[in-house]
Amino acid sequence: MPQNRPTTMATIINSSTKHRSWEPFISSLILCSHMFILINPATSLDTITPTMPIDDGQTIISTNSNFELGFFSPINSPNRYLGIWYKKISPGTLVWVANRDRPIPNKNNATLKINSDGKLVVVAKQKQSFFWASKNSSKSVNTDQNLIAQLLDSGNFVLRFSNNDDPDEYLWQSFDYPTDTLLPGMKIGWDLKTGLNRALCSWRAIDDPSMGNYSYAVDIHGVPQLGIWKAGQFSYRAGSWNGLRFTGSPQLNENPVFEYTFVYNQNEAYYTTWARNNSVVTRFVLNNSGIARRLTWNDRNKEWVVYSSSPRDQCDSFGLCGAHGICSTDSSPMCRCLEGFVPKAVSDWNAMDWSNGCVRRSKMRCGEGEGFRLYPSVKLPDTRNSWVSLTMGMKECEEMCLRNCSCSGHASANARDGSGCLLWFGDLIDMRRLVDNGQDLYIKMPASELVRHSHRKKRLILIVAGVLVLSAMVLMCLVLYICKKRRQKKEEKKGETPRSGRTYAIEEDSKEELELPLFGFDVISNATDNFSEANKLGEGGFGPVFKGKLGEGKEIAVKRLSRNTAQKLSEFESEAELIAKLQHRNLVKLLGYCIERDERMLVYEFMSNKSLDLFIFDQARGLQLDWQKRVQIIVGIARGLLYLHQDSRLRIVHRDLKASNILLDDEMKPKISDFGLARCFGGDEIEANTTTVVGTYGYMSPEYTTDGLFSIKSDVFSFGVLVLEIITGKKNRGFYYQDCHLNLLGHVWRLWTGGSPLELIDESIVLNSSSPSEVLRCMHVGLLCVQHSAEDRPSMSSVVVMLSNETTNFPSPQHPGFFTERVMYETESSGNQEYCTAIDMTMTLLESR
Repeated sequence: MPQNRPTTMATIINSSTKHRSWEPFISSLILCSHMFILINPATSLDTITPTMPIDDGQTIISTNSNFELGFFSPINSPNRYLGIWYKKISPGTLVWVANRDRPIPNKNNATLKINSDGKLVVVAKQKQSFFWASKNSSKSVNTDQNLIAQLLDSGNFVLRFSNNDDPDEYLWQSFDYPTDTLLPGMKIGWDLKTGLNRALCSWRAIDDPSMGNYSYAVDIHGVPQLGIWKAGQFSYRAGSWNGLRFTGSPQLNENPVFEYTFVYNQNEAYYTTWARNNSVVTRFVLNNSGIARRLTWNDRNKEWVVYSSSPRDQCDSFGLCGAHGICSTDSSPMCRCLEGFVPKAVSDWNAMDWSNGCVRRSKMRCGEGEGFRLYPSVKLPDTRNSWVSLTMGMKECEEMCLRNCSCSGHASANARDGSGCLLWFGDLIDMRRLVDNGQDLYIKMPASELVRHSHRKKRLILIVAGVLVLSAMVLMCLVLYICKKRRQKKEEKKGETPRSGRTYAIEEDSKEELELPLFGFDVISNATDNFSEANKLGEGGFGPVFKGKLGEGKEIAVKRLSRNTAQKLSEFESEAELIAKLQHRNLVKLLGYCIERDERMLVYEFMSNKSLDLFIFDQARGLQLDWQKRVQIIVGIARGLLYLHQDSRLRIVHRDLKASNILLDDEMKPKISDFGLARCFGGDEIEANTTTVVGTYGYMSPEYTTDGLFSIKSDVFSFGVLVLEIITGKKNRGFYYQDCHLNLLGHVWRLWTGGSPLELIDESIVLNSSSPSEVLRCMHVGLLCVQHSAEDRPSMSSVVVMLSNETTNFPSPQHPGFFTERVMYETESSGNQEYCTAIDMTMTLLESR
């Protein structure tokens, strides 16, 4: 090593001062030593030998200083590991770790050397205990032969004979044992002769390089395919190779940065990439969250830039739509059954739980006229139950599938020229529609479905032919239709009932009609016993709500809009249109509507336990809600909001989330109701502004109340207030407490920061041994949601994760919004009790409830 050479020369020089007769020889020796260093820099910098190990604190560097190898400690960790990192462009960015599952406990306590068995080992200096050893090839090693371990400019650390640099003759190489990073030239996949499986494995955490939960690997069951695994199951499937790319990776196109290929033969099955231009630095990393990213180095900004990422969206989640279901981010809901298939569990499917998948509508009868239906541009299904031939043509492929009763579909194996045959057997799983670079999939169908499909095609042909031949007549019919609609709307404005039809356009320029049942006034009047007081469930700002029963015995709840209410026709339209399109187990279901005799009414499913406020703010009824039911209600509301904010077709802000708008069914499961004030965001919209602030004081966020600015974070604030109310059993608005100077949010914050948050739990809640930690977790989440700054509040997706996480390792909450001081007034009530009244804020609000 270069560190040892100065010591050696100094010794020679010191000895020369005692023997002046040796000066000419010493001068020549020093000159030769300098020449040796200049001629052989690589030998002294990038290699170790059996006689020249490296200790903790020393490193070796590849020839062109691309990579460096040595011992390191992760951030905030005392443990030491042997690793490789970038030297020039991104110092400290690790690409490989040796002893990832057996850390070295102390610094300066380990050595990397070549032992007498011809293996690379990391050992403790004193006790000589092993922390890591290389798994060499089966080639016999003569200990008398010269061995070296060399760090190459590719980032590969190799063990070889000093006189043989043939890669096929390496005794061991780090590229065969990757950690979380794929470098150009590395292989991911199998050596089928030796059984070696090269796979990426994520770090457990950003400060812990031990093996994490996710791996990026090639599966060789059936037709080989690439993907991300968690706990032995696919979490994301890139798919099988089709000659151009993996079938589930449409983004993998020809590019100027890197090339890629997949090799599959009797000896190997692996994926590899290499750089097109050595001046472009790229790496592929699997992080501890299960996200795989292709990164390139931006030398101008000195940072890594994400080139591509997998999975890309929710449709990339493996098997999201179950067997024979297909996913599309352009549809709502995103999962649909293939044509000729129906949901296996209809109730679960309607609740957006698609895991059970779909089953055939008509039973397959082998040998009785089956055929195929084409699905163009799709991600091909999971190929673990498949078979492939690269020489067979598509006609032969189709015939083979028809002859085999277990065959469920086929596709071309080579998208480059449409050749080859890929057959599936059993269920078809993990499909999605692709805009670009998808493949044609042919699904086997029974004769009855083909006939049905054929009839539809014939009808379509007849319709098109009729349009072409009778275009003038169709145009005339269209004019008559428009005139009829205009006349119908004029009649409606006069209070008349539409003469026919099951759909109704609410305003003149509406582009989309409500596809809802239209109830007549008489039907609803009979169902509610002419809106009798006995059937009245309650009354909000927009009108009363009545219980009713239809002729077939189905119970309903009817919201009757007051004729002089503040709710406008547009708000009625908003509520009807929104709820009609929303389908989730934690949202109230709209069954229909009525517009007749100047009446505007909405017909909902009936919720037997009415609203949440009747329970949490009443001590007697509160006993019916034990802690487990309250947690169930909190999680249910969170999931309903998550659907509104993220999973529905449009991003929806409720704007009036409160306890009275949470309805409870007969199992005390919550459903969000009352969408009269809801607003939709489309595209990339994340917030909006209004000049008219509407809602309920006590639940509205600071930025909405003061500036009219609302977003999904406004709903998050309301949810946080609701969580704290469910836990404490106290209303945020009008809260009072003996000897206090704070509102409810401030009082909870004071107890939280004072270390005694459990003091404010509702007295009716009985806790078991495990409940306090759940209460603290929910309270922590509630305080995070009511933080003053909208940017500090978590999203509902994060809230759902936190509520389902058994730990409480969450961010520390900041001061809540409306952290108002209160002054105390003495009143002449019995007991001379002191009440807290807020006086520090004055504002005018238009309240809807």
